[in-house]
Amino acid sequence: MESGASGRGLYAVVLAAGESRRFGSPKQLATIDGQTLVRRAMQTAWSVAGERVLLVAGHEWRDVSRASGPGAGFLLVNDAYREGLGTSIACAARALAHCADAILLLLADQPAVAPGDLGRLLTHWTGDAREIVAARYADTLGPPVLFPSACFAELARLRGDRGARDLFADERFRVIPVDCPAAAADVDTPADLEKF
Repeated sequence: MESGASGRGLYAVVLAAGESRRFGSPKQLATIDGQTLVRRAMQTAWSVAGERVLLVAGHEWRDVSRASGPGAGFLLVNDAYREGLGTSIACAARALAHCADAILLLLADQPAVAPGDLGRLLTHWTGDAREIVAARYADTLGPPVLFPSACFAELARLRGDRGARDLFADERFRVIPVDCPAAAADVDTPADLEKF
């Protein structure tokens, strides 16, 4: 493992399966400074997880996979991507349940999130299987977020577009918030992209 994960079985998961309806085309393929959003996210993931990176693609998955760039990692195609983000998280949890102690979820459309942001999240994780570490920004908790193995069964059952936020209120888990203002900036529309 790379820095921050102390040899534990942590995998970084880049979620990039959506249809980007509000953007009008696959936003994962949009570029900032000549680099696609999905490649930026993959490079950030590689910085903390090395070869233990999983790209979850769906809509236009071949193009998204090619745009993610060369490098270590795994590709998982979510055929149910039209049903929402929850299905991509569920696919990743099922795929990694046998080998991961935790998964660090990143969104491809948060281009301001940097390796240092992920490093701060990882330094707050003690390795406890019931300890969630979530980015805190804009008065909310959300991705990037580290889910430990005790969450995997719940994650594997996710459906629709709700994501995994319900686990933050689940009394079985302890949530550690880590300030991450960079995560507040996401790309949903072409206007959002222009801000970068």
